[in-house]
Amino acid sequence: MKNEDRPALPTPEELAPAAETARRLLAELDRLLLGRPELHRLVLAGLLAKGHLLLEGLPGVGKTALIVALSKLLDLEFKRVQFTPDLMPGDILGTHLLRESAAGHREMAFQPGPVFTNLLLADEINRASPKTQSALLEAMQEGAVTQLGTTRKLPRPFFVLASQNPIELEGTYPLPEAQLDRFLFKLEVAPAATKDLEELVATRRRGEPPSPTFTLTRDSLDALFAAMDRIALPRPVARYIARLVSASHATSPEAPAVVKSAVAYGASPRAAIGLAEAARANALLAGRPAAGFADVRAVARAVLAHRVLLQPTARFDGITTARVVTELLSAIDEAGAVLPAGVALESPS
Repeated sequence: MKNEDRPALPTPEELAPAAETARRLLAELDRLLLGRPELHRLVLAGLLAKGHLLLEGLPGVGKTALIVALSKLLDLEFKRVQFTPDLMPGDILGTHLLRESAAGHREMAFQPGPVFTNLLLADEINRASPKTQSALLEAMQEGAVTQLGTTRKLPRPFFVLASQNPIELEGTYPLPEAQLDRFLFKLEVAPAATKDLEELVATRRRGEPPSPTFTLTRDSLDALFAAMDRIALPRPVARYIARLVSASHATSPEAPAVVKSAVAYGASPRAAIGLAEAARANALLAGRPAAGFADVRAVARAVLAHRVLLQPTARFDGITTARVVTELLSAIDEAGAVLPAGVALESPS
């Protein structure tokens, strides 16, 4: 895109209405669901970046409740699919049925599946077989479904918000790496804190959340997406993102020791694109017209951790992908200075 074709950088005053709308939506989500404000912020940032989200946690911690609450705040079509071992790809994508036309002829007619929506809740996605899980690959990447040689576009916007149980639980199937890479964020949903549990049982019968007092209209959502398109990504920040992703590969000269010893495959170019968009979304939530290094660091773990594939021996050494991302952020300096071996940047005293 040529410079003259790019939207002008907004002033903080121009960005203020969109940022206020986003913060109001976030405040309403915090009101409906007690605790976890940082998780809610990341979920909203993921939606502003038009990304798919994967929530992982033990049963009963509120993964599905979070997605359902979000669907009530957005003026978008919402559908839910409960993933089970006997679920088939056609149950999600749709299927062809033999029907009789008005003229009395028999013909094959396509019956759209629940994937033809704006917001799809894939509940307990890793309880379905890998064949069924992979049915969403084209939908998540291309925003389309191909059946019997015919490609049909999905509504816009299209989001997959999926929940999954930890893979150690009985009856779960790990998601294919190709599908994990299509999720912008993988977010861990931890058990509620004691004070939040106390508030829940004291004020909410049967755990039911209060009714929403604010709903984001489709026009307001489009305005947020338009504001996102105007958030700038300065070249030094883009270089920082590229270096982080490159350093997640053991062959990179900037790779830290933990990457060289424990990582089998690093993050993909899709991760770099996701980091850029998520950083822009984080900047919008803060009312800033340009993404900065701090915005990249704020979303790096959610974007990168599920895209790093460890060596089989890494688990025995107590190494996790979260630790790999933490060490990446520590090892890759923002300035990008190339220093001789044994020389390090010193913090000012």
